[in-house]
Amino acid sequence: MASRSPEKTRPSVFWPLAAIVVPLVTLIAKVRIIGAEKLPREGAFVLAPNHYSEFDPLIVALVVWRIGRAPRFMAKESLFRVPVLGWFLRKTGMIPVARTSSASSAKQTMAQSEALVEHGRGVIVYPEGTLTRDPDMWPMRGKSGAVRLALADGIPLIPMAQWGTQAIMGRYQKGLSLWPLRKPVTVIVGDPVDVSDLRGRAGEPAALTEATNRLMNAITALLEQVRGEKAPAERWNPASHGQKETGRLDP
Repeated sequence: MASRSPEKTRPSVFWPLAAIVVPLVTLIAKVRIIGAEKLPREGAFVLAPNHYSEFDPLIVALVVWRIGRAPRFMAKESLFRVPVLGWFLRKTGMIPVARTSSASSAKQTMAQSEALVEHGRGVIVYPEGTLTRDPDMWPMRGKSGAVRLALADGIPLIPMAQWGTQAIMGRYQKGLSLWPLRKPVTVIVGDPVDVSDLRGRAGEPAALTEATNRLMNAITALLEQVRGEKAPAERWNPASHGQKETGRLDP
């Protein structure tokens, strides 16, 4: 790997956490990283991965840590009010997400973006908001949370795709499939998605839709590369199939 960020070399609460999580995850999964150099070693970024297994966050966190950055996620606002857990989330710099699209939500997004830039931190946002409903686990229709953060302050918007986690924990599966150990998982990081032409229209629904489509296209293209097959021409839309999107983390 290239030189590590001060985030990883400077003592923090992530160190004891990594000492526990990294050995466990590497025992379960043999993770191959493609394009690690495309994740900025310094400064703010918004990392947007695909999502089809409850085990995904551990793989993504491991990859980000290996590359040399601290893995911070966008988390439900209500979790920050839970004793102990809320303290831990704040201590590690996790970002609370508003549950509604409103003027107050827009202000919160702006504040979160400014904080990322000020502290030079990255955040991991699942643009689908929950596990994909696509029958073949391709990325489904995205939400605008990731692009809102990126557009607010011109933060690099980095797509990511991973494949193989389903062998460890399938979608909606209860418990892990641990044997055999070291199941192969491939993670690929892509070039930043160019949304610079939309920054002046960041508050317009059409601009957010366009930016989200660009992001989801980039994630899908990366997943096609890893899987060695083409995604469906039309992206899965849960609303069109009478599916309720629960557990989402971005507006």
